[in-house]
Amino acid sequence: MKIRKANLEDIDNIMHMYNSCVSGMIDEGINQWDSTYPNKQIILNDIKYSTFFVVEINKEIVAGINIDKNQDNTYKSIKWYDKSNSFLVVHRLAVKKKYWNKKIGKKLMLFTEELVINNKLNSIRLDTYSGNPKAMEFYTRLGYNNMGSIQLKINKDHYFCFEKIIS
Repeated sequence: MKIRKANLEDIDNIMHMYNSCVSGMIDEGINQWDSTYPNKQIILNDIKYSTFFVVEINKEIVAGINIDKNQDNTYKSIKWYDKSNSFLVVHRLAVKKKYWNKKIGKKLMLFTEELVINNKLNSIRLDTYSGNPKAMEFYTRLGYNNMGSIQLKINKDHYFCFEKIIS
């Protein structure tokens, strides 16, 4: 297994990975994502800014994650533990359905923690859909604290914000 920055040539394989993940989520009754999000333009933008990483197994892209310092404006309503504003934000973590439950998501989150340490930052922030109990349990198991909820999308339930202090 290899984690690396994505490049433009990866886009079709990345979208195939997301389609598999979204299909699996819908099969499980989780309507967090659909055919409109995450979309190709968003991922191309992530790649352009060199913030999107993929997991490869035998040259197959099996997972992806965007890691940057950009947080939605709704995050401002959350009372974060890390007051230094020295954090990374996780977006769009996904694993191809046939690779679920193989600890690939955990490896991506540990990779994110290494980025925080190597860049002398303090914490990781993220949000996850309230209708995705597996994701909420996943982040809790990894030591993330549920910091409260936000409303990200008009036609969706609320999202929970999570934070983990690393330093």
